[in-house]
Amino acid sequence: MRITRIHVDDALRAGAELVLPAAASAHLLKVLRLRAGARLTVFNGEGGEYQAELLEGGSKARIRIGDHSAIERESPLQLTLLQAISRGERMDLIVQKAVELGVTRIVPVAAERSVVRLDTAQAEKRRAHWQSIVISACEQCGRNRVPVVAPIVDTAAACTNADAGAGAAKLLLSPEADRALTDAVRGITAAVLLIGPEGGLSEREETVAARYGFIGCRLGPRILRTETAPLAALAVLQAIAGDLGL
Repeated sequence: MRITRIHVDDALRAGAELVLPAAASAHLLKVLRLRAGARLTVFNGEGGEYQAELLEGGSKARIRIGDHSAIERESPLQLTLLQAISRGERMDLIVQKAVELGVTRIVPVAAERSVVRLDTAQAEKRRAHWQSIVISACEQCGRNRVPVVAPIVDTAAACTNADAGAGAAKLLLSPEADRALTDAVRGITAAVLLIGPEGGLSEREETVAARYGFIGCRLGPRILRTETAPLAALAVLQAIAGDLGL
């Protein structure tokens, strides 16, 4: 039987009792219909996870924290995704699946051809929404480290701040590139992946990316949608230089 995983913001220690917030309580008690005595796994993003037991329900769930396990399920490859913002559910899907595929950091990019335009308040609201999707994805896939969704920036700012350290590759996915993605990632320890919007990056943006060291790479002869490209590329990166290391 699969044990339910719950993320909490609180400090955790074995033996402590904790009242879960309303959203987590509703999920356990009303959606999953768990009862007292149910076993849980709890994590707060600081590393490892704790076993826990549901003590009682009511309007909010109360749990007792058990033993800590130092288990981690992170990739050895540090992955940053610079993703041009796409519409609604497409961006939600990208964020969710990127977390499952081991991305470490997500930077939403307001590209020149991005259809979605957000003011300051809307941008922060969307960032918070995407961060909640990240947490849910970590609960589902078993990760105990929570990737960060950075504030929305334009392409130039994303490229400027894309330093991932020594041994990193800066990659721009493009169907017109001469170099295959599989050839560009051998032996790397980190990668920054830049994905354009539905209409692709503008020539100016590609020039800026090249100036900051991004290398154009192709996955194949077909043009991929903006929600398909990052997921396919991340899977290739993990297979060659990350989780599988083929």
